[in-house]
Amino acid sequence: MASKSIEQIVMLPFMAHGHLIPFLALARQIHQATGFKISIASTPLNIQYLSSTFNSSSDEPENDHIHLLELPFCSTDYGLPPNTENSENLSLDSIGKLFSPSLSLKKPFHSLVSDIAAKQGHPPLCIISDVFLGWATEVASCGAYGTLAYSSLWLNLPHRGRSDSDEFHLPGFPDSCRFHINQLHHFLRNADGTDSWSKFFQSQISLSMQSFGWLCNTAEEFEPAGLEWLRNFVKLPVWAIGPLLPPIVLKNDYSSLSVAASGISTRHASKRPEISVEKCMEWLESHSPASVLYISFGSQNSISPSQMMEPPVGFEPKSEFRAEYLPEGFEERMEKRKQGLLVRNWAPQLEILSHKSTGAFLSHCGWNSVLESLSQAVPIIGWPLAAEQAYNSKMLVEEMGVSVELTRGLQSSIDWKVVKKVIELVMDKKGKGGDMRSKAMVIKEQLRASVRDEGEDKGSSV
Repeated sequence: MASKSIEQIVMLPFMAHGHLIPFLALARQIHQATGFKISIASTPLNIQYLSSTFNSSSDEPENDHIHLLELPFCSTDYGLPPNTENSENLSLDSIGKLFSPSLSLKKPFHSLVSDIAAKQGHPPLCIISDVFLGWATEVASCGAYGTLAYSSLWLNLPHRGRSDSDEFHLPGFPDSCRFHINQLHHFLRNADGTDSWSKFFQSQISLSMQSFGWLCNTAEEFEPAGLEWLRNFVKLPVWAIGPLLPPIVLKNDYSSLSVAASGISTRHASKRPEISVEKCMEWLESHSPASVLYISFGSQNSISPSQMMEPPVGFEPKSEFRAEYLPEGFEERMEKRKQGLLVRNWAPQLEILSHKSTGAFLSHCGWNSVLESLSQAVPIIGWPLAAEQAYNSKMLVEEMGVSVELTRGLQSSIDWKVVKKVIELVMDKKGKGGDMRSKAMVIKEQLRASVRDEGEDKGSSV
């Protein structure tokens, strides 16, 4: 008698580390909950990146139940530099060069799914694809509020043809909710429906709205309004399945986090930090609770040189860190006084955010960073730069009260006195800073409850 075959799910993430890692986290959680076999399809170098994150030392190696499948791809065929298969090697303005090549994955992906169906005698249980790969017509996305804003903006371009005001209403949101023109990246601000960015996003989002449903890396308790608005807009089931973070991060006991979570930060899972986790923890241990400001703009962003001269951070992706980026003697003074710790390139972000000394996070408001910060009850100082980050920041400030926006974008002017004032405001353990920390603590408990899976006690995302 033939044994019953194990159901299989096929995943298709967009070619960016900020998309690949949440997909892998979701694959792990689905397998743990169901026993299903998961196949993740991507280009060769992205598969190599994901493979390097696998834990092969456990009793049940991950590659026994999560299979990584390559889709043929040659970057030079599309005018990209050699070995460029994700946004990590591209500047922010060059990411659009990945859009057209990503469409070329359609034929090999369909062949792959057909091969799976032929081998097991029936199609995969479902396909979970990225919102930017709408041709696969099943979607996994970011937070509900940011996803709705991003989708509605590209589909409707409501800011076009307005000369009377810089503020506008966005379809899908309540009438009282207003967006501002400077919350839009310049590609979106200049879009008219005929440009390459408009054509790509409008077609992929429209195809995604033909799916069976959308998955959001968020929680019902965390974004009730955003989820309701998104469901009304797409007129499809929307399932909140987040936060997609390592399980250790969402447990009550953090005493072993620096050891257990070492090397599995959800943002940069295969990158070895430029500083050891132990050295980072040792430095944090020398500071009092909630006294340290952590600053990171993610893997894809940097601020402009003029902005850099006010707060001393920022560099182009993949470039070497140069001394002239900082005031003369800055790093030496910080090290001597133990007043600051400068980490070049990759830092153990989750471990830093989980430490009791970390009091706030100056962030670009990328969704992974937002979830990591709030899962540890760390309030945010927002400096959104691209993608849906400005809409995430808007929600964190206006809907949740856990963030203060310092500035936005690369073109804004920033003064060190303003930076100092905002940092002091958020780091203050009383007043507004204390209120933000209290609200962040409530969200931390909501996120933790959403993924709780203890007997009959099942969280909303489970």
